[in-house]
Amino acid sequence: MSMKNITLSSDFILLGLLVNNKATGIVFAIIFAIFVVAVTANLVMIFLIQVDSHLHTPMYFLLSQLSIMDTLFICTTVPKLLVDMVSKEKTISFVGCGIQIFLYLTMIGSEFFLLGLMAYDRYVAVCNPLRYPVLMNRRVCLLLAAGAWFGGSLDGFLLTPITMNVPYCGSRSINHFFCEIPAVLRLACADTSLYETLMYICCVLMLLIPISIISTSYSLILLTVHRMHSPEGRKKAFTTCSSHLTVVSIFYGAAFYTYVLSQSFHTPEQDKVVSAFYTIVTPMLNPLIYSLRNKDVMGAFKKVFSQYSSAQKVSTSDA
Repeated sequence: MSMKNITLSSDFILLGLLVNNKATGIVFAIIFAIFVVAVTANLVMIFLIQVDSHLHTPMYFLLSQLSIMDTLFICTTVPKLLVDMVSKEKTISFVGCGIQIFLYLTMIGSEFFLLGLMAYDRYVAVCNPLRYPVLMNRRVCLLLAAGAWFGGSLDGFLLTPITMNVPYCGSRSINHFFCEIPAVLRLACADTSLYETLMYICCVLMLLIPISIISTSYSLILLTVHRMHSPEGRKKAFTTCSSHLTVVSIFYGAAFYTYVLSQSFHTPEQDKVVSAFYTIVTPMLNPLIYSLRNKDVMGAFKKVFSQYSSAQKVSTSDA
């Protein structure tokens, strides 16, 4: 049998997140709770932005795209992880592994670009408020969102076929809870140094482009804020940007560790912890950060909740 046939006919085994199986029940409950909160919070954000006319602005349109990405992102890895934690069979097919890699790369790449473009939106809002409706019109917003999705999918289309065409003829056990490329490549029985260099360059570019946009945008924002004479204006500008900077710091920091920092500084256990943080925790934190620190979102939530409560009272009284 050829090496290619061995690769295509073999399933992979995901060793999972935990080494100590005694804590499986507690960890399962925690991850399941985070998953429910993350999906619910992101879907609520999308719903509120759609139904409340006050949130029909460029910033909230981009936030709705972020919530869509976060929902798809966490659904790419967590359901399979939860199933594996309660199942004896922890296998994933070769095709399934490839699909997971593609979706994962697409979501993380799209979010990289979107966070960078959101910084540009904040720059226009703070530095050019009078031209904001023109510079960030609906057509521009759609192009920015499409660009973020296209950039992320390009990463997926580039790296997934190469990863899945590497010969895997040895161990089938991936020391991870999902098919993340560095963990999968450890099973290759061929020299992958050239591909790893290509992946490194690709990931650096994926980080460098949005980080450049973010750095430039916030440098100009800081200069504009420094020139403001109104304390209220400064406070509003900082409030507008603080949520975005918090999300950027968390997401980019974890991605930098995984894909840019030399593998000599990594261990499989550390990789799993960091990966769990930005694939499981971050999709939950993003909507909470933006909603809990945003008066418009909280106002929209209270408005929808009060309308629902009123409708329930009317239907009860009619019955």
